[in-house]
Amino acid sequence: MRRRDREFYDLFTRSARNLVTGTDLLAELALPGVDVQSVSERLVELEHDSDRITHEIYNKVNANIRTTVDREDIYKLGSNLDDVMDHLEAVATLVYLYGLTALPALPREMHEQIDVLNQQAELTADAMPRLASARELRDYWIECNRLENEGDRAYRMLLVRLFSGEYDALTVLKMKEVADELEAACDAFEHVANTVETVAVKGT
Repeated sequence: MRRRDREFYDLFTRSARNLVTGTDLLAELALPGVDVQSVSERLVELEHDSDRITHEIYNKVNANIRTTVDREDIYKLGSNLDDVMDHLEAVATLVYLYGLTALPALPREMHEQIDVLNQQAELTADAMPRLASARELRDYWIECNRLENEGDRAYRMLLVRLFSGEYDALTVLKMKEVADELEAACDAFEHVANTVETVAVKGT
């Protein structure tokens, strides 16, 4: 592996590890007596760190550093990873600003969405250091796609619950916006996996 390839893989790995930390922080929102403001602020700081990593990736691409991976794919993978973090940060911020933890409990389906995201984050963080052997990551993108389908199911069941009359109209609007961000994060993880698959196909 070229040293310059390793520089990019290290940045992707750092970005992916931030996503694991981010989904762990979202899981804290389910804990009794959680300091939601603290969780939100930590995710904002994490999102800023991920932005710095993404900019470093872009700067290296723009500097015309030669790598065995297409510049377009490097840019896309960095952008995809950053998109996931943006959605995770938005979830915590909305939960805090909307005061949703004042509810007796967040819906079970929302916890299921967060659990799916945590699994996707762990898979992604494990895959990034192994990009040099992307062809061997087939199990990763297949499992990430399966988890995205599982996230879709949880999202649809949450919508059924939200519109069942269990919650007042304003709470429904607030929770649906949070659910939409969770769903977008799940989709963004799949976009990361799709880009890794593209890298693998080009490397064959």
